[in-house]
Amino acid sequence: MARTIAQALNKNLLGNAPDWYKLTILGFLVLNPVLLNTVGPFITGWVLIGEFIFTLAMALKCYPLPAGGLLAMEAVFLGMTSPQTVYNETLHNFPVILLLMFMVAGIYFMKDLLQYAFTKILVRVRSKILISLLFCFAGAFLSAFLDALTVTAVIMAVAYGFYNVYHHYVSGRSGTYDLCDDTMCKAMDQADLKEFRGYLRNLMMHGAVGTALGGVCTLVGEPQNLLIGHEMGWSFADFFIKVAPISMPVLFMGLLTCVLVERFKISGYGHGMPGNVRSILMEESARRDEARGKQGQAQLLIQACAGVWLIIALAFHLAEVGIIGLSVIVGLTALNGITDEHRIGHAFQEALPFTALLVVFFAVVAVIHDQHLFAPVIKAVLALEGRAQLAAYYMANGLLSMISDNVFVATVYITETKKAFLASGGAMSREQFDMLAVAINTGTNIPSVATPNGQAAFLFLLTSALAPVIRLSYGRMVLLALPYTVVMTLSGLVATWYMPEVEHWILSLFS
Repeated sequence: MARTIAQALNKNLLGNAPDWYKLTILGFLVLNPVLLNTVGPFITGWVLIGEFIFTLAMALKCYPLPAGGLLAMEAVFLGMTSPQTVYNETLHNFPVILLLMFMVAGIYFMKDLLQYAFTKILVRVRSKILISLLFCFAGAFLSAFLDALTVTAVIMAVAYGFYNVYHHYVSGRSGTYDLCDDTMCKAMDQADLKEFRGYLRNLMMHGAVGTALGGVCTLVGEPQNLLIGHEMGWSFADFFIKVAPISMPVLFMGLLTCVLVERFKISGYGHGMPGNVRSILMEESARRDEARGKQGQAQLLIQACAGVWLIIALAFHLAEVGIIGLSVIVGLTALNGITDEHRIGHAFQEALPFTALLVVFFAVVAVIHDQHLFAPVIKAVLALEGRAQLAAYYMANGLLSMISDNVFVATVYITETKKAFLASGGAMSREQFDMLAVAINTGTNIPSVATPNGQAAFLFLLTSALAPVIRLSYGRMVLLALPYTVVMTLSGLVATWYMPEVEHWILSLFS
């Protein structure tokens, strides 16, 4: 217990985070003003990015919002960006914020249906390779038409539901039992729990990578795709055909990687579902089926109808994604009798901390914007020509998207490239301009799977309540993504290099 105010302040600072972590954050806060006054804002800006990534990497020690928020606030106070720029970045990404506020809550009210459907699949499909491929392909297919964060929210709800079934079973058998504390597990339970956590980690990563594989393919797959398509004047079909020379080989190689990492147990993959856990899930499924009754069946029917509405509304873009999510909330709460304020409020607990963290991230993006941190890279790749320029665009967008918001990177690159095209006076051909736009799109989507901050869906998973439960840290996520990163990035780079020939071949087929 603290004996002095100083000790109390130290104890309260960042709560239960380790002392070394607290000292590191304090060191960052002291270092930044010194660097700003000595080496200038450009280098200080890059240091700030590194510091923010550190807070993400330590997400299991301390949720990144408090520490990352202090760093972002200091950057505003030091004049490295302005509150107006932070607001503009937030306003630009308001559709994403709406999505997090309402769509994730909407998925929460569908969790019974999701758990019912996926439990049937998991207990009947015993092949880990096949179930992994199903998760990866489902993530890819859904993300080609829906939003990656929505798809990630779905698979997170499924995984958390499976974990809770096992948690409740062991808790009921042994009284007070905390599955997050391995020291309280019996030897058999501990071994099963460790393997089950690994199994869920594997499935979550396959599904999350799948969202990137599918998201790159279509005009509606990712926010930056819509931005690029709008600037280029491409329709849905135009976008799919233009991007196909890269997206299709990468999709095939990504699915092949899913099979290989499970078959040879590479990079933390290969965990199976313990027989005891499978038995528990089957028993719980049978018990719930018996206890559901007509009212429960009616609720599942309403949730299924909401799922159909969700897919149709998102596929045809009948409204902004977040508004569609709100319609799901209204429909499911009204028709399934959920009218208690506290029950409704519980649905928003998962997404709102991440929403706040995302706004903090936009503050870091505002620093990148105001200090022109990416300007040297942009200037260097614009100076190249031909295939070398295509490859450089792909890799530059990929590397920058690993550390920043890929929507921001795509915005900067497509804007600067369009300016260069219009100012070239015909020196840059329309064909080259189109291929550069494809390189921007694929570069921001594919190599960015390397880190959680490269993909919003990955960051959402890392900072969710599920991550500590299945022991998914920043470092472990990077390690699990590594085989995908290497294979997808290299296959995308090769496809980008040969894109002119493939594009000519595709055009000849349609001519």
